[in-house]
Amino acid sequence: MMCGAEILALPEGVQRVAAVLRASGHAHAPVMLSDAARTAQQAADALGVSVGQIAKSIVFRRKLDDAAVLVVTSGDQRVDEKKVEALVCAGKRLGRADAAFVKARTGFSIGGVAPLAHASPVLVLIDRSLFRFDELWAAAGHPHAVFQLSPLALERLTHAVVADLAVDQDVEKKALSHAIALVTLRAQMVEDGADVPSPCISICRMNATTALCDGCFRTRDEIAAWSVADDAGKRAVWRTIGQRMQTLQN
Repeated sequence: MMCGAEILALPEGVQRVAAVLRASGHAHAPVMLSDAARTAQQAADALGVSVGQIAKSIVFRRKLDDAAVLVVTSGDQRVDEKKVEALVCAGKRLGRADAAFVKARTGFSIGGVAPLAHASPVLVLIDRSLFRFDELWAAAGHPHAVFQLSPLALERLTHAVVADLAVDQDVEKKALSHAIALVTLRAQMVEDGADVPSPCISICRMNATTALCDGCFRTRDEIAAWSVADDAGKRAVWRTIGQRMQTLQN
């Protein structure tokens, strides 16, 4: 446990988390890492645990009432938005939460969003995949801060609903194979002297883990810049897409 003086030495966001944990009688105070742990893999590497033991927080924006919906899932899983929508939405869908929305509603910046101690009311859901482990680590309000807890403690501290919210991995693999096949066919049209086709195959969904579109395997910046890029630039993007697809298949 931390005393008051130790809490005051922490960044403001971590102070809030530490105060909530202390008031709740939680046995493990936040730990400041020497390197940033903005991703589940970075956190796992720093702590010497499996990536699945990292309880990552994904924030969505509910269009019905502009509420923040925070899903805590295992670091080796992806959130299935349709499952979340079925649980918390009525008619209107979930939207993407940008950095400003996340900061305003949770009080934390992306990369350090804790599952508790939020700046305003947040609807928290827990993915059942976390219950595979006895020990978890969650962000503690700063990219360098984490704290240890069990799945049951996470449920108790957040008062969250536990549900199956992860993407079915067999379905995901089939979707990946389908997208790669379609993009590979489109790639055959990329020839010197010909108009360079767009890689878009009308599957416009950004993957929170890879930061790539699940349909064309481009980043947001690459998609935004496509319309103003020259043919040489477009062919360079196509070469990068080919390398990414090969990596994803391995």
